Amino acid sequence: MRYTFVSKSKEETKKLGAFLAPMFKPGDVVLLKGDLGAGKTTLTSGVAKALKVQDDVISPTFNIMKCYFKGTLPLYHIDAYRLENQNIELGLDEYIEGDGVCFVEWPQFIGPLLPEETLSITLKNVGDDNREITVEGDSKRYEEMVAAVKGTF
Repeated sequence: MRYTFVSKSKEETKKLGAFLAPMFKPGDVVLLKGDLGAGKTTLTSGVAKALKVQDDVISPTFNIMKCYFKGTLPLYHIDAYRLENQNIELGLDEYIEGDGVCFVEWPQFIGPLLPEETLSITLKNVGDDNREITVEGDSKRYEEMVAAVKGTF
């Protein structure tokens, strides 16, 4: 199931993350797709705030992964951009489908590590603070999440 809508501000993009946060369970994997500056980290920061993470969420581009343990559910934020054409044996698989929810930016660069069932969120900058957001689920569980988003946004 797929649903597309336009977010008109960073706050609305964060609101989507906050809306989804209580639905996440340990082992969930969210694929974040979109160009640089599309709002992937903004969305993740909305999730983190709703999960009561106290730390500021920043892009993990140079670290590859940021872990946030102090919240209602561990949050793992992976940016695989720098892993293109690299050996991906970095232990990321311990966090993907681990004891928290895992957000993966640039998932195409670590495809072999990803599970079959994921929630995919694509963000596209369509001018100013407007983002076209497509939420797509490929299993019953994630399709239910997409339906909830469709009923709210």
